Amino acid sequence: MSSNFRKDFKFFNEYPDLIYFDNAATTQKPDIVLEKMIKYYESENANPLRGVYDLSVKATAAYENARERTAKFIGAESASEIIFTRNATESLNLIARSYGETFLKEGDEVVLTVMEHHSNLLPWQEAAGKTGAKLVFLTPDMTGFISDEEIEKKITEKTKIVSIAHISNVLGRRNPIEKIIKAAHNVGAVAVIDGAQAVPHTRVNVRELDADFYVFSGHKMLAPMGIGVVYGKKKLLNKMPPFLTGGEMIEYVELNSATYAEVPHKFEAGTVNVGGAVGLNAAMDYLDNIGFDYIEETELRLTKMMFEGMKSLPYINIVGSDRFEEHNGIITFTIDDVHPHDSASILNEAKICVRAGHHCAQPLMKFLGLNSTLRASLYFYNTEEEVERFLDSLTKVRGWLGYGA
Repeated sequence: MSSNFRKDFKFFNEYPDLIYFDNAATTQKPDIVLEKMIKYYESENANPLRGVYDLSVKATAAYENARERTAKFIGAESASEIIFTRNATESLNLIARSYGETFLKEGDEVVLTVMEHHSNLLPWQEAAGKTGAKLVFLTPDMTGFISDEEIEKKITEKTKIVSIAHISNVLGRRNPIEKIIKAAHNVGAVAVIDGAQAVPHTRVNVRELDADFYVFSGHKMLAPMGIGVVYGKKKLLNKMPPFLTGGEMIEYVELNSATYAEVPHKFEAGTVNVGGAVGLNAAMDYLDNIGFDYIEETELRLTKMMFEGMKSLPYINIVGSDRFEEHNGIITFTIDDVHPHDSASILNEAKICVRAGHHCAQPLMKFLGLNSTLRASLYFYNTEEEVERFLDSLTKVRGWLGYGA
């Protein structure tokens, strides 16, 4: 059934022999997303929020409709709790700068994990450095599992912010964010969730999670690059100063003072990315039409097939859990005697796209005792035939460099 969806992507028609297993980095875009964006730029393009002429009103409606759609997609209470950014990285920077640097003080603690993407580490390093707060790290076992005892030990009365990935971009591990959010709220702390690897693959409801902030990127969920999302509880957003200043985020400006617009516009300075928002809107419609039950079922089946096939090869070392269902479509691995960059280049010759490197998670690599790894990441449009070709190609990598099987 998954192959039926491939007809919706010109990409797969143009590259019929290419195996794209780098979905954790970015996904391909269905035709409907590109068509909606082209239609906007061809017949609706104008600067939104500024003009009263019909075309500008149309552009404004397209942008705000995407905001309403995003709120519905993640279960937010109000569209005013949705802020558009460039990506999850900018979203996390916005929260760390606007909330973190405003409300943290010396002696406060920000709790992260050693598994965080650099996007959810560096902004908090900056905020801690500017405010005198301290970073505290939840330490998992070697599979990425965070115990209840670790949560209880590290989240204390000193904790003011907890910021954690919903799903690890390296291990594929789904973190116990429900427990972590509850533990944060029990001590009066704010919970920030990096959902970049979760929202494309599983249904997320921010109100059910009770997350204070939740961020994600459009480009990892079939939408274009350059559009990201911050969800924030309105009571928190109202207390925060703007992240950027300039046009459109103001109510009134004098030479020496300014009054800022209400949320969410207070956080969206300058001309906004309407085309990206239109693409995100179309991508959410497409994902809902497929259904997350189907997406999860397909990814689980493909992950099991890939995981078990790789486990049968003695020179393949899978990083993380020994249970395929705990990888959530992400399998990170090494090949004995072959550097990951060489392995990725050899696989590229077989027209297979995988990621090689530290995956923007160098502290986790150090924790695991690794310098670099390979990562194969799946999405619903991948197929069993592709997994079979991938597994067959893995058996030949060492031979390319003169090693025996």
